[in-house]
Amino acid sequence: MSSNQYSYVIKGLTKIYPGGRDIFKNVWLSFYPGAKIGIIGVNGSGKSTLMRIMAGMDKDFSGEAWAADGVKVGYLSQEPELDPTLTVQENVTAGLAEMKALMDRFDAVSARFGETLSDDEMNALIAEQGELQEKIDAVDGWDLNRKIEIAMDALRCPPGDADVTKLSGGERNRVHLAKMLQQGANLLLLDEPTNDLDVETLRALEEALLEFAGCAVVISHDRFFLDRISTHILAFEGDSHVEWFEGNYQSYEEDRKRRLGHAADQPHRIKYKPLMRKTA
Repeated sequence: MSSNQYSYVIKGLTKIYPGGRDIFKNVWLSFYPGAKIGIIGVNGSGKSTLMRIMAGMDKDFSGEAWAADGVKVGYLSQEPELDPTLTVQENVTAGLAEMKALMDRFDAVSARFGETLSDDEMNALIAEQGELQEKIDAVDGWDLNRKIEIAMDALRCPPGDADVTKLSGGERNRVHLAKMLQQGANLLLLDEPTNDLDVETLRALEEALLEFAGCAVVISHDRFFLDRISTHILAFEGDSHVEWFEGNYQSYEEDRKRRLGHAADQPHRIKYKPLMRKTA
């Protein structure tokens, strides 16, 4: 399979922390479109570092890391940033900035038809309105406000006019998730999205990820959550070693116990496999 059939490709990734500790050493990764990948491991093992590299925020590494052509990456950090000058609803709407700009322009063009216009001006407006209508149709943008309301309700966001500077950590997570799910990303990178979520919001997040057509990479300590959403597990097992497993967390844990049990019987024969096969 060629690299353009993956959402994201990493080749020979090596990352060394100050002091000389390898956090990654020659890691090869390929993320399939549609996969839901749970990342697990102890604190400090490199989970968040990998996610920042994939998000393009950490460039201090050797090797290669890139998203495929046409893949839009959405990243949720453990401390998501919201625009403090905007309300909750305005922050969520910012995730649909391009669509909103189309709608605003369509409204402005439509309002001009009430003015006294020359034939040339009228023809130009009609042509522009037609182009805008086609673009809005293509992104299903006519019911923009309703889309925003549905997204906010689904994740149980605070009231739309609420001041984001006064939100709790869990509330900020919900608002940022709602915003990101509206942005059209087809690769989601979520660093501990389940922190501070109540049961109902957690279920809403599960449903949103299960319905999400793109690839989602999720760091979480919530094993039950990973059981329900994961198609693959990426485990940071120490000493710069990562293990790839196809299945959910429970399946991975059963496999890990089998591997450890076998290692106890024949420790000299056990060799961990690389995270994923190298891509051609």
